Amino acid sequence: MTTPSPADFAGQHITVAGLGVSGISAARALAGLGAHVTVVDGGDSEKQQAAARELEAEGITVRLGDGATLPAGTDLVVTSPGWKPDSPLFAAAAEAGVDVVGDVEIAWRLRGPDAAAWLGVTGTNGKTTTVRMLASILAAEGLHTTAVGNIGTPIIDVVLGQGKDGERPYDVLAVELSSYQLHWAPSLRAHSAVVLNLAPDHLDWHGSMQAYAADKGRIYEGNTVACVYNVADKATEDLVREADVEEGCRAIGFTLGTPGPSQLGVVEGILVDRAFVENRQQQAQELAEVSDIAPGSGTPAPHNIANALAAAALARAFGVRPAAVRDGLRAFHPEAHRIQHIADLEGVTYIDDSKATNTHAAEASLAAYEHIVWIAGGLAKGATFDELVQKSAARLRGVVLIGADRALIREALARHAPDVPVVDLDRTDTGAMPEAVREATRLAEPGDTVLLAPACASMDMFVNYNKRGEAFADAVGELTARDH
Repeated sequence: MTTPSPADFAGQHITVAGLGVSGISAARALAGLGAHVTVVDGGDSEKQQAAARELEAEGITVRLGDGATLPAGTDLVVTSPGWKPDSPLFAAAAEAGVDVVGDVEIAWRLRGPDAAAWLGVTGTNGKTTTVRMLASILAAEGLHTTAVGNIGTPIIDVVLGQGKDGERPYDVLAVELSSYQLHWAPSLRAHSAVVLNLAPDHLDWHGSMQAYAADKGRIYEGNTVACVYNVADKATEDLVREADVEEGCRAIGFTLGTPGPSQLGVVEGILVDRAFVENRQQQAQELAEVSDIAPGSGTPAPHNIANALAAAALARAFGVRPAAVRDGLRAFHPEAHRIQHIADLEGVTYIDDSKATNTHAAEASLAAYEHIVWIAGGLAKGATFDELVQKSAARLRGVVLIGADRALIREALARHAPDVPVVDLDRTDTGAMPEAVREATRLAEPGDTVLLAPACASMDMFVNYNKRGEAFADAVGELTARDH
């Protein structure tokens, strides 16, 4: 198969679906390569109109309010991740025999002959933390690297910017990939990759759990060195078994327990490697201490230890020394709203995990603490909460519910934790958060953790999960100001 080059896009008529960050990035990149680009979007907001004017000034055609129509003469459709596979635009493309790909696929096709290797990270939860841990470890090895993809930096911009203005080319990229991006990236072939975990999410987009898992599993296709899986999540290992990989590519597990051969795990507080050592049957290489994971932020939650092991496995697959794993984990600092310690007040700890926007993430968060007053609720996105409540009931001191779909959680609590006190705040305005924190404080006892882990999306009350977490931190700050 001939490797595509930037010159292949010159003169092509390319339709870009979506006027978001990735769509704008793709449109500009492709126009810069000489393609005739038309951007289509069904929206027509003031923000979109302003973006359209900017692109039109650069010679790019933009059609707003007409996202379901395929422009005549289109050679290729490049979609933004959020557009569903059953969108009318894509049906029209299929009927016309026109391929539909995503921005990640375009970035992969644009790589040069000496391109940086890609280390891929996907999973229902933990992607951003893992990919940032990985980038920190790679940097500690002295490699020129960056975290890209779903993490916020458009990967096309990074690929096209390689070595420009005298900048040192990247040695390796830590690439976060969503299920949406993987769905539209058929040619992607990573050096090594991991699926951290699998739980129902975005099923309205994928149509079924099977389709969602299959798209996640695409990250393993064509791997050359290692397919990293979660020993505790058999579905991830099943995806490795199903993948078509390069000869010699290995399956590498990570576990919070004692690792077997070809695994990384934990022994007496030490992260150890029994995969990338000379004698896997009899040898184990110490990599770091558990306390090296985000030092200064308290004992790391189990899922963050798992994330560190996954990052270490990918780094070791790329040849990184054990000392760099340790130094990279020590240098890593978690982003806000991900198991973020906010305060300790009168013996009660306040933790912001607003990023826990689904039940799987909330379950991991709840498992990290012994006695919890849980603040939960928001937009359920079709989720059910019985399993989450069943697994967490013994840890709950009390629950404060907020948001549009809080009744679903309240009903699960009534079924599986009927003795746990529940405060149901019948409001969905942003002012509900201070009241929620006050009620949680009232329910908490010394030694408890007040945990914001909503298990729901935020858009019923807040612009995004960041704003929800900030509201929680501000409300805890008000307690501090009031009491001191």
